[in-house]
Amino acid sequence: MKTLGYAILSLLAQEALSGYDLTQRMKGRVGNFWSARHSQIYPELARLEDGGYVTHRVVEQRERPDKKVYEITEGGLEALKDWVTQPPPPNVPRDELVLKAYSVWLADPEKAAQLFREEALRHEEQLARYEETRAWMEREQGENVRSVDSPWFAGYASLRRGLIYERGYEEWCRWVADQLEKGAGSKGEQADEGRDFD
Repeated sequence: MKTLGYAILSLLAQEALSGYDLTQRMKGRVGNFWSARHSQIYPELARLEDGGYVTHRVVEQRERPDKKVYEITEGGLEALKDWVTQPPPPNVPRDELVLKAYSVWLADPEKAAQLFREEALRHEEQLARYEETRAWMEREQGENVRSVDSPWFAGYASLRRGLIYERGYEEWCRWVADQLEKGAGSKGEQADEGRDFD
């Protein structure tokens, strides 16, 4: 089964959803750490159903086409439980900003510092959104976020990873920008000192 299949099963383990609702959840709840396009979800749902991992029922709607609502089966739940404790395959990280940092010594320091300041701001804004979600979860769910047999714990654990990631990335971007700005200033001083020897 593809990882997308497990992502879908993870959502269906919490509630029955239509294909449209799954797409929305992929954008929202899990979109910060796993993504899938609308065009990927429906074929994967068909594969999951063929494999006996999910089933669907048709719900009639007024003034709209009928919709299929998918539910996880016992087989799907067992497959998901097994998968959760398996180590993921090693992945090769791809981060364009880190790649840019690797060659930043070639860049105009002021322009590069501006880029890293802008990226720091973007991560700061995402961090603020995560903090709002954290506060909401703690307020609305209380101890459920710490109860390991609750889906709220799972969401909270994922959110904490996002908080740590955004906080660390923001800090790193600001550090790079600070170093670039200090370096640009020291180059100017060195140039002035060099002219004194002319």
